Amino acid sequence: MALSPAPRPHSDTTAARTRATAAVAALVTVGAGLGLRAVTTGDVAKYGGDALYTLLILSLVVLAAPRATPLKAAGVALAVSWGVEFLQLSGLPADLSRHSTAARLILGSTFNAPDLFWYVIGAIAGGLVMAASARHAGGRRA
Repeated sequence: MALSPAPRPHSDTTAARTRATAAVAALVTVGAGLGLRAVTTGDVAKYGGDALYTLLILSLVVLAAPRATPLKAAGVALAVSWGVEFLQLSGLPADLSRHSTAARLILGSTFNAPDLFWYVIGAIAGGLVMAASARHAGGRRA
């Protein structure tokens, strides 16, 4: 007699709903970033955009891995954001940015140490929203 697998705590329906929510969150985040740039300038636009960049990455992480806990999703988003920022020390993103708007939007061009702090803010905010959403939905994903 074969043993049946243990029930999965996160059903396929829940995963699909989580992915849909993450996709909407990604679109809203892009819209918020474009809106922020349209109505503000200076540090508000720059550092607000940094936090939103990490929120966007967090949304994409959840889209790809809907069963990720808030802590893991926020950690991966932060690691990617920091990785891209440190990559800017190499000059490669600056070279690519000169030839591609997409590269400039995704990779930036110049290392700026304060960006690292604002990525943390974005990761914390996104992780907290994810955790609150999971609690509200009755799930324990934290």
